Amino acid sequence: MTGSPPAPAPPPAPAPAPPAPVRDLSLPPKRRPGRGESPSAGAWRDLRSRPLVLACTGVLLLMALMAALPEPFVALLTDDNGRCELADSRVGPSLHHPFGFDLQGCDYLGQVVRGSRPSLVIGLAVTAGALLLSVVLGLLAGFLGGWVDTLLSGLTDVFFGLPFVLGATVVLVAFPDHGLGAMTLVLVALGWTTMTRVMRAQVIGLKDADYVHAARSTGAGPLRLMTRHLLPNAITPVIVVAMLNVGNVISGEATLDFLGVGLQYPAVSWGLQLNAAQAYVLDFPHLLAFPALFLSATVLSFILLGDAVRDAYDPKLR
Repeated sequence: MTGSPPAPAPPPAPAPAPPAPVRDLSLPPKRRPGRGESPSAGAWRDLRSRPLVLACTGVLLLMALMAALPEPFVALLTDDNGRCELADSRVGPSLHHPFGFDLQGCDYLGQVVRGSRPSLVIGLAVTAGALLLSVVLGLLAGFLGGWVDTLLSGLTDVFFGLPFVLGATVVLVAFPDHGLGAMTLVLVALGWTTMTRVMRAQVIGLKDADYVHAARSTGAGPLRLMTRHLLPNAITPVIVVAMLNVGNVISGEATLDFLGVGLQYPAVSWGLQLNAAQAYVLDFPHLLAFPALFLSATVLSFILLGDAVRDAYDPKLR
């Protein structure tokens, strides 16, 4: 008896396909500048594409317009005839007076709009003055080095050790007859240290760059090296810190007004309105809510905008 033919061998199993590469979805893909696009242009394009930046810019533009032209806003938003009646003192919001009335019976929306001017003026003026002082001192300390750097760094450390609000309180209490200009000078004197440190560090990191040595070899003097070669390349991080500093200054000014050592009546500011409202928070919460809302929106917009600019111009985050 013949045996049956052997069964054919099964075909070999196909080799397993290599696993597909796993894409890391934890971080968004980094955006690279286009061909021929400068880093500044790429950062500006990135900023314009962020909804948060546009929202913060819109809030700040609105606050700036209110500070520059308060009366048109008051006439548009509320029935404020410019008179204060004690009979209307602390009356709550209504259709014709959306924010109600303050302690003196003045339309509260009109007073809150008018209170935006001192806060924004002090915030921008202090930041501009501190930025100018920081750029000069940081350039000198970082570029010259030696005893100049030692002296300016020691002075910076001394002022850096003074608490911002506490130091301003001590100075303003010692000189009770002060106004907007005096507050600006005091806050400038206490608010330049951080930006000076940043400027000094940037200059120290750039003064040995090849383009600086090339400019020095062509006969460029110290002033030209600092203003034409170092300053444009070192200023961006300082401007970012300055933008963040505006919100801190505005909140510091409001704190000084709230403590009673800042602006004094009959001046109008958000801090003074918060000071007047503190004794009536439970019975008349609108006195505290509306100036606090405007103050918080302004400070938060400056901080968020400064963070966005920092992220856009930092090459490690792009």
